[in-house]
Amino acid sequence: DLTEQVPVHSFGILHVHDLGATLRNKGQNFTQECKVFEVCNPGHAAKVLAEDMRLNMALPCQISVWTEAGATHIGLIKPAEMLTALSNNSAIAQVAKEVEATLIAIVDASK
Repeated sequence: DLTEQVPVHSFGILHVHDLGATLRNKGQNFTQECKVFEVCNPGHAAKVLAEDMRLNMALPCQISVWTEAGATHIGLIKPAEMLTALSNNSAIAQVAKEVEATLIAIVDASK
């Protein structure tokens, strides 16, 4: 559901990290599934970087899907909390709030 919802909300999936497969391929006895989706809206990313290029380290946004005790979970680190912890720029805070609202809508639609 997540891969269908991301483009509906004008975001794109840049990459999917399959952490479960990576750990198993490295010899770890990891039985759960865990995928981290790097998602981005280029317009929002450009606004953030135009204000403070150092915030490139906080991009792109990530949505994780994982299994635990037989249940599937989905979650994200909220961009507004993360970016306002790194910058007190009000323009960045506004973009982060918009992105966060969209990411929550994507997660809610993917459940």
